[in-house]
Amino acid sequence: MVNTVNNNHTNDYPQKRKLPPLSALTAFEAAARHQSFSRAAEELHLTHGAISRAVGQMEERIGVSLFARRNRRVYLTVAGQRLFKTATEALDALSQTVEEIHRHDSASPFLTVSCEPSLAMRWLMPRLGAFRELHPELNIDLRMAGGPIDLLSENCDIAIRRTDFGISDDYCVTPILEEVAGPVCTPDYWNNTIGKDLEKANWLHSRTRPDAWHHWKIANDMVKVKPANEQYYDHFFYTLQAAQNQLGMAIGSQPLVHDDLKSERLIAPLGMESTGYDYALITLDSPKHDPRIAAFCDWIMGNSTIK
Repeated sequence: MVNTVNNNHTNDYPQKRKLPPLSALTAFEAAARHQSFSRAAEELHLTHGAISRAVGQMEERIGVSLFARRNRRVYLTVAGQRLFKTATEALDALSQTVEEIHRHDSASPFLTVSCEPSLAMRWLMPRLGAFRELHPELNIDLRMAGGPIDLLSENCDIAIRRTDFGISDDYCVTPILEEVAGPVCTPDYWNNTIGKDLEKANWLHSRTRPDAWHHWKIANDMVKVKPANEQYYDHFFYTLQAAQNQLGMAIGSQPLVHDDLKSERLIAPLGMESTGYDYALITLDSPKHDPRIAAFCDWIMGNSTIK
């Protein structure tokens, strides 16, 4: 048997992309968008001849006409229309990626923070002014979302989450505080409307935390206690607002009701117990590696009102 050796290694490597220079592509895209070489030249601060040569280079490289030229005007051919659509998408994506890289660079003046909506509205947002006074060089891009997060694909520097879901080991998790929770309502509702009788209350439920009351009853050995009425809302934030409006009692958690308890807009007459969950900062790497993230994390951790 004779062994033959194939010296053709062309399949061992990916084919080289047959792409025109980026400058020619941007010239083509501008000309196609304006349907005019002159307007494209004005936008890109080039001459009419430069645009024409760039388009000619594109046509020569691809081997088809991209524009039909009639009566001193240019019109996209079918091939030109296809290339224009793809070129626009590609240049937009490239521009967005470059912007995202800039925004998430450690020297960027932006810091993108993803935070659970209720925590953002009831605790974080009222305090961001104080953070801005300490760090006027940073602009916080606050995005409201809860649950699992992909920091890279969602272009976020930090996520603040209640740790009631699995968090990938790829992330750095910095606990902020242990969550405690209990029934909350207004002083008047507790003292006068229901006469300090929990079973006479309207229990307010959140569809995002549907088992909050059940877990509290188990933790406090009050499984047999039942409410006079129950009402459901789409979000935890709404249940707390309803309690503040004297519509019933809701399970409130720290730090979400911290300001309300401090001002006595709400009270927790039966106390608060640990839920077994923490609030935490989630980052791609140790916060100390990025001065923007370090500044924000230090501020969060050092803010006594969250503890």
